Amino acid sequence: MALLIILITFFVIILATSQPCQTPDDFVAATSPGHIIIGGLFAIHEKMLYSEEYPRRPQIQKCVGFEISNFLQTLAMIHSIEMINNSTLLPGIKLGYEIYDTCTEVTVAMAAALRFLSKFNCSREIVEFKCDYSSYMPRVKAVLGAGYSEITMAVSRMLSLQLMPQVSYESTAEILSDKIRFPSFLRTVPSDFYQTKAMAKLIQKSEWNWIGIITTDDDYGRLALNTFAIQAAANNVCIAFKEVLPAFLSDSTIEVKINHTLDKIIAEAHVNVIVVFLRQFHVFSLFSKAIEKNINKIWIASDNWSTATKITTITDVKKIGKVVGFTFRRGNMSSFHSFLQNLNMLPSDNNKPLHEYAMLLSACANVKDSDLSQCIFNHSQETLAYKANKTIGKTFFMRNEFLWDYTEPGLIHSIQLAVFALGYAIRDLCQARDCQNSNAFQPWELLDVLKNVTFTNGGNSFHFDAHGDLNTGYDVVLWKEVNGHMTITKIAEYDLQKDVFITTDQETKNELRNLKQIQSKCSKECSPGQMKKSTGSQHICCYECLNCPENHYSNQTDMDHCLLCNNETHWAPVRSSTCFAKEVEYLNWNDSLAILLLALSLLGIMFVLVIGIIFTRNLNTPVVKSSGGVMVCYVILLGHFLNFASTGFFIGEPQDFTCKTRQTLFGVSFTLCVSCILMKSLKILLAFSLDPKLQNFLKCLYKPIPIIFICTGIQIVICTLWLIFAAPAVEENVSLPRVIILECEEGSILAFGTMLGYIAILAFICFIFAFKGRKLPENYNEAKFITFGMLIYFIAWITFIPIYATTFGKYLPAVEIIVILISNYGILCCTFIPKCYVILCKQETNTKSAFLEMIYSYSSHCAGGLIMSHVSLDATNSNIAMTNPSSSGKPAAWQISKDLQAQALARICRENSTNISKGLSRKRVSSI
Repeated sequence: MALLIILITFFVIILATSQPCQTPDDFVAATSPGHIIIGGLFAIHEKMLYSEEYPRRPQIQKCVGFEISNFLQTLAMIHSIEMINNSTLLPGIKLGYEIYDTCTEVTVAMAAALRFLSKFNCSREIVEFKCDYSSYMPRVKAVLGAGYSEITMAVSRMLSLQLMPQVSYESTAEILSDKIRFPSFLRTVPSDFYQTKAMAKLIQKSEWNWIGIITTDDDYGRLALNTFAIQAAANNVCIAFKEVLPAFLSDSTIEVKINHTLDKIIAEAHVNVIVVFLRQFHVFSLFSKAIEKNINKIWIASDNWSTATKITTITDVKKIGKVVGFTFRRGNMSSFHSFLQNLNMLPSDNNKPLHEYAMLLSACANVKDSDLSQCIFNHSQETLAYKANKTIGKTFFMRNEFLWDYTEPGLIHSIQLAVFALGYAIRDLCQARDCQNSNAFQPWELLDVLKNVTFTNGGNSFHFDAHGDLNTGYDVVLWKEVNGHMTITKIAEYDLQKDVFITTDQETKNELRNLKQIQSKCSKECSPGQMKKSTGSQHICCYECLNCPENHYSNQTDMDHCLLCNNETHWAPVRSSTCFAKEVEYLNWNDSLAILLLALSLLGIMFVLVIGIIFTRNLNTPVVKSSGGVMVCYVILLGHFLNFASTGFFIGEPQDFTCKTRQTLFGVSFTLCVSCILMKSLKILLAFSLDPKLQNFLKCLYKPIPIIFICTGIQIVICTLWLIFAAPAVEENVSLPRVIILECEEGSILAFGTMLGYIAILAFICFIFAFKGRKLPENYNEAKFITFGMLIYFIAWITFIPIYATTFGKYLPAVEIIVILISNYGILCCTFIPKCYVILCKQETNTKSAFLEMIYSYSSHCAGGLIMSHVSLDATNSNIAMTNPSSSGKPAAWQISKDLQAQALARICRENSTNISKGLSRKRVSSI
């Protein structure tokens, strides 16, 4: 495109150089003489009228379709120049102008640009070709325009040849900020980069993400589309469709394209928001047909048409839906308003658009104001003679408010800024020059000053940035119907630097909030507790909603993924919008199982106390004395008491003290208990063993107090080392999904196992000793009960190991409590309940005589068996008689039996019955 423009430019330059051209009378729109001439380019007419489908001859055709809004732009330039001429800004210097109608055609604009570049003060209008234009003096010093970016780009390419300043009041294409390609271009409006950014932000704030876009098929439209697509993607907004219309009305396919676009809008039922980057005449045709097809949407208007009265006055325009637009910041319009009211005083001799407007206004004199614009447009399609009309002044006076209604404040303000920027730059340049001489400076010199000029308008200061842009910001407007007429209301301002919308009052905030009520989404939004999952579409806005899994949450709508809760402290159920703090659990005092276990422990303590009382009241009875002595019984009962008491440390909120105490107290107390029972088992085996060798060994081994102290001391050492090097401590078990288990971490499994293993070794030794003495007299079968108690202990703790290893949760301490209670109850009952039964229920057997009788009977039985074995052996070897009368006439076996009985009685009752008389014993045995 750029190469084509350059070729056309040089081709036209060559033709102009070889064959000078006279400007046709109808080519120049408006002129005014001055020391310094400023050119102007405005699309006063909508299109060029071709007699054929496309031009066949290189000639400028007639322009048709008079545009009121663009005509007002030419008046704004004239008014601004007159303001400077009537001020003290440029004393003694008059600014002139030369305005051309581009007819919305690039070729016409380029022809006008050739006139701007033509040599000044030459009898022939020629453009000289030079290698250096530094000293070249064209007829104009600067150009104002054009309005449309497509035309501006083409003209800028030509003006850049001489670095002639070009200041646009409306061209917003982002590419024009490139100073490499457009070095002499400046503008008094922001780049489309900011407009598309503001649009995307508004769409995102309104919670829309599924939109359509309509643009023109030219540089402006394509650049706007690409820029907006980038901004939309950055704000998670998807474009459902992109429709491109021909850039010019002269294109014969435009009607077909508009109908196709409307059909596409109807087909996309979920798209309720459409961004429109079109010219006013495109929007006029689009909306007129949309009303016929009952299309109701939200339309996002670009600055090209957001305040166009031509569109707001379309019949039934309210049926198209809501229009939210972006427009340039407006300034003080009072001076321009006064200018329009006195327009009839403006000479129309050198102002063809003004003259044409007067003629058209006369032709529509009987048309009401609401239809006047369309009437003027329709009549401008016809050929009207430019002849004087005596009623022109009166017509202006009568219709002066009509032009004011079609004024677009943002554009008028931009034109004023462009003219004043040139005026201030000329002032700075002419301070050391005589600018009444038109040759005082070249355009490129003015460009250097213009880029750095700071000027004021309406009390505000302005300057161009490094890209030649004047970033004034945008006004956000909303079309509202008031009293049957569509009005344009400002609802917010957009600050370019801060990227924020600024609202001035609550009403405008409500207007923006109401926009959110209209949905424009590809998929229904995912509620908190859900996440989006792509459906395979190329658009991220099309998805399905999935519930967040357990321990995940989403606290906003349309979240791309669920957030993970802190598993250590929080949890979340399926489809949760928040995380919940995990409940801290432990075996509490008010837990039903804890209460039951405590009750059993207290019951056990009561048993211990009751047994202690029973034994205390029967200290001198054989049953108590034969239990190892009073002190041993009390030590065993103390061990059981501490065992039951240790269970209380397993219940309640774990603390460092309770964690360290409970296992230590249990281990030491249970070891103490088992050590005493071990001593008793050893004593019983020693008392009733008839094997001399075994008796000698057991006599050496049997040291009651050292045995108890050594066995218990070893356990104390184990527990002490445990507490020093790897003490149990409170730990939070966060492995469960919804709760935190506050538990005691044992510190060292090895130490814990060593403690339990040591108790098991002592219990096993007790079991072996007791098992060997299990055939004691029936009423004194303590060894058998010890054996049974140890079996209960082994069964309980063997069962405990796999259960403890596989159980988790707050009831883990309860497992150990149950095992402690079972083993404690088992040993307690097996050790003391039979004795208590004898003491309480069989008091006749709890006497010395009954006790001795039982011992003698057992001893006689054992001795008899032993004698029989001896007799059998003697008969075999020496054939000696079985019986040998003694001095008392009793059998020998009876004599042996008496000796064994006395020995057994002495061993068992050593502590309290060592002085039993052998004669009394014999007498008692004789009586039996």
